[in-house]
Amino acid sequence: MTQTGRVRLLVVDDHTLFRRGIMALLATCPQLEVVGEAADGGEALRRAAALQPDVILLDHHLPGVTGVDVLQGLKQAAPAARVLMLTVSEDADTMTAALQGGASGYLLKTVDSDVLVGAIERVARGQSTVSPEMTDKLVSAFQSLHAQAPGAPPPADPLAVLSSRELDILREIAAGASNKEIARTLSIAEATVKIHVQHILRKLGLNSRVQAAVLLVERGTPQ
Repeated sequence: MTQTGRVRLLVVDDHTLFRRGIMALLATCPQLEVVGEAADGGEALRRAAALQPDVILLDHHLPGVTGVDVLQGLKQAAPAARVLMLTVSEDADTMTAALQGGASGYLLKTVDSDVLVGAIERVARGQSTVSPEMTDKLVSAFQSLHAQAPGAPPPADPLAVLSSRELDILREIAAGASNKEIARTLSIAEATVKIHVQHILRKLGLNSRVQAAVLLVERGTPQ
């Protein structure tokens, strides 16, 4: 972020009118700063390396390549940047591949402007976000990924490795609460919540809060 705390953004989309429209919209937000744009994967990699943005808004459908294909390259070019997919694709496999590839969020282009701005700010803070329309597909994809083979013994409950406090925090994450909201609810410091979240993800072998929330939904909330 800039010294003023503004989130620095790189917008990657091959449709000029849409890209410029998004840039104009975000430019009206004092907490955001659009520092660059790109129309294809190659340009996105060059601009990411040169600008080192905080957040990269990435379309999935790019000329000759997909957004998922350039994810790893973007993360190598700008290691501190977080990638937020902004696309028309409602394909569950695409969303799963994007999240597994390191994207911090997956939004549809039909999203309201205020929701988009809020999502950018959450991603910049290290949180994750998925369009509400895609949540059921995410849960189904996650369940299919962990489907049990016929006749195999039931898998051990991965949530059993979490402490009672970590389970409390995971429940709040699944409810969509931010670290600040969790801290207020549980009467603990926000920094403590952040540490617990890091421990939860490491214990569960996951990369994002979204994956942790889906796992809780899949397994059911432990009492």
